[in-house]
Amino acid sequence: MHLCSIRGNLWKSLLNGNPYDFAIDVQGLNKYFGDKHVVRDLSLQVRPGEIVGFLGPNGSGKTTAIRMMCGLLTPDSGEGHCLGHDIRTQSDAIKREVGYMTQKFSYWEDLSIRENLDFVARVYELANRKEIVTEALRNLGLTSRSGQLARSLSGGWKQRLALAACMLRHPRLLLLDEPTAGVDPSARRDFWEELHELASQGVSVLISTHYMDEAERCHKLAYIAYGNLLAQGSAKSIIESQGLYTYEVNGEELMNISKSLARYEAIEQTVIFGSTLHVSGKNPQAIETILQGQRYAAIPTSLEDVFIYLMKHTKDNFGDEGV
Repeated sequence: MHLCSIRGNLWKSLLNGNPYDFAIDVQGLNKYFGDKHVVRDLSLQVRPGEIVGFLGPNGSGKTTAIRMMCGLLTPDSGEGHCLGHDIRTQSDAIKREVGYMTQKFSYWEDLSIRENLDFVARVYELANRKEIVTEALRNLGLTSRSGQLARSLSGGWKQRLALAACMLRHPRLLLLDEPTAGVDPSARRDFWEELHELASQGVSVLISTHYMDEAERCHKLAYIAYGNLLAQGSAKSIIESQGLYTYEVNGEELMNISKSLARYEAIEQTVIFGSTLHVSGKNPQAIETILQGQRYAAIPTSLEDVFIYLMKHTKDNFGDEGV
């Protein structure tokens, strides 16, 4: 089944002639919940048709940041625009042009796929409701299953239903909060093909994910940890910005090797990946001296190596609670 079926006529009429250079353009956003400074001085720009991945530990303020940038939550300070609308004073206008997909499936399990979409279309008070629902079913490859109850769907088909519901109003911006959690690799791949098709038509996407292969499919990444935006840019630029050199060690008793290497200052981190050990640091000469006697080889530092490094070197100043 070919999912990338949304074509130019639908989106060109909607997206051509955008009156803004950035789908999201925010500066200095801050948010407190009680005495917790959840998001600190966040500034970010997202272009039309750009897929931006939000990475970071659980409870680091990713969801709060996304909601503020899109006018769904009012910042305590800072300013910006989303889809050309002021995030403080025009939140209602923004909401009409945004599709939001949560990690948890939130549709009605006793209704069929078509009935779910029809109900959502009624809530949105969409004209030509029948035609819009039929179009959504066709675009997401759901027509043949339109009479199937939501409760009987697999994770991948539930995900497709949720995306179809998001697209009923033809949003210019999609907010996706870990949408592929618990979904099999094949369904995840199909989902990402659909996202890139939408992006090619000018739809902007903000997506939070913990999957490194998904992060690498984004045009740009933003790494947020405990309220602070620590890195942003392409996967390649973020990897390069950390200045890590990584080596792959092979052998027996990798856990013992990892523990023995941890005492060296030049070793920034050691992580076991299956039958190999990744050893990273910023001084390659020192690392190679330490690894003498081991079977090792230099390898490119991966995004996952950097992600683990950033997590380990970020202080959780929220305690055990997160937002």
